[in-house]
Amino acid sequence: MSVIAPFPPAWDRRPIATFDRRELMRILDLYGRMVAAGHWRDYALRIDPDVAVFAAFRRHSERPEVRIEKRPALRTKQGAFALVGEHGAVLKRGHDLNGVLAPLERRLMRLVG
Repeated sequence: MSVIAPFPPAWDRRPIATFDRRELMRILDLYGRMVAAGHWRDYALRIDPDVAVFAAFRRHSERPEVRIEKRPALRTKQGAFALVGEHGAVLKRGHDLNGVLAPLERRLMRLVG
């Protein structure tokens, strides 16, 4: 027979760190433009109770080229958002997602003559 697992009670539910709709649309918009430019080919999302991570890959068999992390616990200190490089170094941190994604936006700029 099957076992039915009940939902946890409301008082026992912990908040989960996630990207809201606006943030995810902003990230996926950037991802689409990076794919069109030939920089990225794959992505992954990880949602944990304390961190939400969007990882972008050049190829699916490698480490992620960049990770965009949201840690709500740091929102009052360093900022909830962080841009992490391929080797784990924090490239940019801040309270605003647009400011954190600015280094990636600069990659897409081209001189038109």
